[in-house]
Amino acid sequence: MAYDYPTEKLAIYLSDDAGSDFTFYALIEASNFAKHWLPFCTKFMVEPRSPEAYFSLHSALHHRSQEWTHMKKLFDEMKERVSSVVEMGKVPKEIRDQYKGFSEWDNGLTKQNHQSIVKIIIDGKNHDDVDIDGCVLPKLVYMAREKRPQHPHHFKAGAMNALIRVSSEISNAPFILNLDCDMYSNNPDTMKECLCFFLDGKSSHDIAFVQFPQYFNNITKNMIYGIPDQVINEIELAGMGGYVAALYCGTGCFHRREALNGKKYVEDLNGSVHLDVQTKKKVSKPVNELEEACKLLVDCKFENGSQWGKEMGLIYGCAVEDIITGLAIQCRGWRSVYYNPKKKAFLGVAPFSLGAALVQYKRWSEGMFQVFLSKYCPFIYGHGKIKFGAQMGYCVYLLWAPLSIPMLYYATIPALCLLQGIPLFPKVTSVWAIPFAYVFVTKNCWSIIEAISCGYTLKAWWNLQRMLLFRRTTAFFFSFIDTVIKQLGFSQTKFAVTAKVAAEDESKRYEQEIIEFGSSDIMCTMIATLAILNLFGLLLGIKNVAAWNLELVSKGLNKFILQTVVCGLIVLINLPTYEALFIRRDKGRLPFSALFKSVTLALLACVIYII
Repeated sequence: MAYDYPTEKLAIYLSDDAGSDFTFYALIEASNFAKHWLPFCTKFMVEPRSPEAYFSLHSALHHRSQEWTHMKKLFDEMKERVSSVVEMGKVPKEIRDQYKGFSEWDNGLTKQNHQSIVKIIIDGKNHDDVDIDGCVLPKLVYMAREKRPQHPHHFKAGAMNALIRVSSEISNAPFILNLDCDMYSNNPDTMKECLCFFLDGKSSHDIAFVQFPQYFNNITKNMIYGIPDQVINEIELAGMGGYVAALYCGTGCFHRREALNGKKYVEDLNGSVHLDVQTKKKVSKPVNELEEACKLLVDCKFENGSQWGKEMGLIYGCAVEDIITGLAIQCRGWRSVYYNPKKKAFLGVAPFSLGAALVQYKRWSEGMFQVFLSKYCPFIYGHGKIKFGAQMGYCVYLLWAPLSIPMLYYATIPALCLLQGIPLFPKVTSVWAIPFAYVFVTKNCWSIIEAISCGYTLKAWWNLQRMLLFRRTTAFFFSFIDTVIKQLGFSQTKFAVTAKVAAEDESKRYEQEIIEFGSSDIMCTMIATLAILNLFGLLLGIKNVAAWNLELVSKGLNKFILQTVVCGLIVLINLPTYEALFIRRDKGRLPFSALFKSVTLALLACVIYII
């Protein structure tokens, strides 16, 4: 709402799939606070304009004034009122009586079973819809689409499509910003910058969306979980943008409404543009009529027999609805832009624990592999529609899941063969060892150069290598298995939500860059098992090789030096894992059950392989 942009041209929509009266109440409180906050931002050129982010900055302390103190007090009081209502467990009667919208919750709703709710909190036409300076506030709309247990709701894609329809009825703006609830705008001029791409008369007519990279405000210096991957943000995704086929990443993206609605972009030989559907003009209606009309657009049966989720809006049936939707839009003739300004446009919240980070990557890799195996495979669906380089760029990410197979091989077989004294690589003195050494050294040197050029520290690069190992041997592997099972028809797509809220002690360990294991789930157990297996392989393998070649130790080690390097690097990269297994006593350590299972599984693998 506080963008540096004409407020009468802004409309903000909040989608609350849970249909919570607490969220509705919090939005009302936020709208009242905005009457004070927006003039404050304009007067003092406040940045960032998210009050939570602004007041948490140390720099804000240097600008304390009577206005600053008053605004901070208003913000704290607003948060306190919302928190007290949540702790109370219900919205008080005096508040419910004050706002007619609370009548929607009179029948008792649940997250998965509630009717359509659309409430225009700020319309911009009433005398109360102004700030304390008398300026019109942006439109503000609360929406909870109907959800019933017997009807599929299509997760985030369904919520986005419902928002598209509701916004088309109320404001019908030509451009849409799609932003996740855990992100905020870090630059009040982002709207103006983005419109430069859409409104450039010479080369903007075929731009469907402008994608900004994902960055986070809670990142530690050395990026303990490898998030964000700066190399992906600054090199790989920028390369995709060079093919005018930037990936749609699901948040921080400005869309052209007509492209998102399924229209095709066609340009004839004379350079004239033709769109297959004509834009519908919005007819002004009273607020009550608008709300009732919008409810019909977001009930469970509205999409039945329509093209929503197929040719219109975000595409259904995939956990990464953003990637598949962006590809479909590009294949309809539109271009997309990747824009990474020096001043970050949006900031979000990165996962605080290893488990949350892995769950996020599991969902992404599983959804992307589903795309590769579907009719939307870029080499098939995009053939002749987008450039071959863009098709290959898509597949760099769509093939994350099967990448787990070679990584698992290198994380298990060298260690097991070292135990048996079976060499896998040429002798280090052999000319045939040169290709192996060349690939290893060149790949890692280039990786370090890329990382440092993108602002990484060496420790951050090392943390990223650890996370690549963890992701590929757990999240990617299990997503590969789950995708194969789904392709065989034995299960259906599920949407796993990533936890972004941390306990106080967990948050403290995150700031100290201590990995938060704290679980004995299958992925953490897998990490611990591979760590123990390689430790066995390194220690016992070297001992056995030396014993078997007692008289010719140097010749024996000559055969196994490359193999030993592989195991040694995996052991080094897993030092935090051993610490979590054997040394740490905080809640973020790996529990004894994980230690027992990992040692048992590692020993079992050794016994089976040796036998």
